[in-house]
Amino acid sequence: MPFTSKPFHLTALCLAACCLAGVSATTFAADEAEAKPDDARALAGVETGKVAWDINMGDPKKLTLYLKVMDETYEDLKRQGVEPEMVFTFRGPSLPLISTDHTDVPLDQEAHYKAIAEQIKALQAKPNVHMEACSVAARLFKIDSGTLLPGIDFVGNTFVSQIGYQSKGYAMIPIF
Repeated sequence: MPFTSKPFHLTALCLAACCLAGVSATTFAADEAEAKPDDARALAGVETGKVAWDINMGDPKKLTLYLKVMDETYEDLKRQGVEPEMVFTFRGPSLPLISTDHTDVPLDQEAHYKAIAEQIKALQAKPNVHMEACSVAARLFKIDSGTLLPGIDFVGNTFVSQIGYQSKGYAMIPIF
């Protein structure tokens, strides 16, 4: 049966050529990562990348994706010689996603909650990463502070935290 899709056909040819040349998929992936564009213009003269993530998202599937992108951002800064300093401030509907109480979680979403917990743990293991949860949101969403994932500090108000971090030079990036 002939190939009808040129992109698929080209991809198949490239993979076949790599196999014939003895190049492994791992090498191909590493070369692709090395080929990632840099951010030299934006990062010129920057030694520390300070970001305060303002996380106000209640969709577990989306948060799983965004946490991966935030981790990639951390690694991209490191790759380009900039020391990341990241603060994750969880507020609003994100609080149920960072709780260990999954009593009301639909069965089809449990895997996303587990992935969120694993990603948070991996991010917390990196230097210069701090996480906070808002007590105002906890009160509004009826989240017991004792059920927060380990390593997430309970603070009075993450709006106040954002004011403080921005006053200290952190860039605020909203995640909605």
